[in-house]
Amino acid sequence: MDVERNFANIDRRLNSGDGQSLQHFMSNSPWSGIAVFDQIQADLRALPVLAQGSVLILDESADEKAGMDSVGAARQYNGRLGKVDVCRVDTCLTYANVPVGLWTMVDGELYLPQAWFTPDYADQRQRLGVPDERTFLRKTDLGLRMVQRAQANGLPFERLACDAFYGRDAQFRADLQAENVLYAADVPAHTLVYLQRPRVGVPKKRHAKGRTPTRWQVLSRHQPHPVRALARSRQTEWQRFQIRHTERGLLEADFAARRVWTITEAGQVREEWLVIRREADGDYTYTLLNDAAETPVRLLVEASCQRYFTERLFQDAKTEIGWDEFQAQKYRTWEHHLALTALALWFVAQTKLEWREQYARDPELARQLEVEVLPALSTANVRELLKAVLPLPDLTPEDATHLVTRMLVNRARSTSSRLKARRQPEAPS
Repeated sequence: MDVERNFANIDRRLNSGDGQSLQHFMSNSPWSGIAVFDQIQADLRALPVLAQGSVLILDESADEKAGMDSVGAARQYNGRLGKVDVCRVDTCLTYANVPVGLWTMVDGELYLPQAWFTPDYADQRQRLGVPDERTFLRKTDLGLRMVQRAQANGLPFERLACDAFYGRDAQFRADLQAENVLYAADVPAHTLVYLQRPRVGVPKKRHAKGRTPTRWQVLSRHQPHPVRALARSRQTEWQRFQIRHTERGLLEADFAARRVWTITEAGQVREEWLVIRREADGDYTYTLLNDAAETPVRLLVEASCQRYFTERLFQDAKTEIGWDEFQAQKYRTWEHHLALTALALWFVAQTKLEWREQYARDPELARQLEVEVLPALSTANVRELLKAVLPLPDLTPEDATHLVTRMLVNRARSTSSRLKARRQPEAPS
């Protein structure tokens, strides 16, 4: 049984034609993926129920590649595998509203490693259709650009959450602050913070000989502390918080919040909140937030626990929608594939929202089953509903014969194309 959701198998399941139209629609048609994301954000903006309680979540998704022929493919860190491997990395912006139970994807950028902008990659950039205006941007630069687009589109959100890859960049956090964006940024355990405001500046020249100092230094005697040391400090006070009810039970953990100071690469001193989460198994999570000093601890704790929803979204996108089964090579095909994946996720989110409004969960059933929360509609449930109202066509014997014949012809064309490529004379060196 064909389970891979590539162009050939989709066309085969639908029996829609010779497959060329779908291929052209994805690889050559000039429609804009950014316009699709703009429309999704406009649809979200039009829903009053999302005016409060919504957050943006910045994360990335890596998919391994067999070779370097696909756009963006390079030996780089694959977070899903936890190692450096040949892969493509999508930097994505997702959107979640916990009270409403909605999450979807609202923007995405392809990360192109710096090597892709060297002369050695010039022919490959042209062959794969990388836009001429693309320049090298770090993942944090791509993330900030997507946040700025969401702001320009008027998308309602209260803060940005991100994992430790983005959160460890102090300048990225400062850039979000400059855009008036509240953030909850996870950071690694070795992140250094100060418990008192450090004095930073360029030291005076002490002797007549030698160079005049030009680089900033910490001039005060305050010592920085790795956040993991604060988690084990006797001065850190812990509180037990119940975060939310889930289908697996009550989500709760121990939390501590401390006011700390950090320093950017440019020497800017910033005051932030550090929230430490301690799980029952002894694992710790560290999050920096730029909320005001008088912010209640419960609000800080809740803000530090919202990144989970992008993990749910990525899982749905890959297991139910086929996001990770992208096999084409061109930049435009990647753009269209990501946009249509986001569109499918938004359709699912809308369906869940409408289902929630029309079919309230029965409190009596929850009481009988002795559960706090009854399950909400899942992406798999939506897929089953679609299969009921959009049944696949039944093939007649004649249709099946035609389909098999077309498959054989397409295989012959592929073989012919490969042989022609091998017979082409090599360019003189």
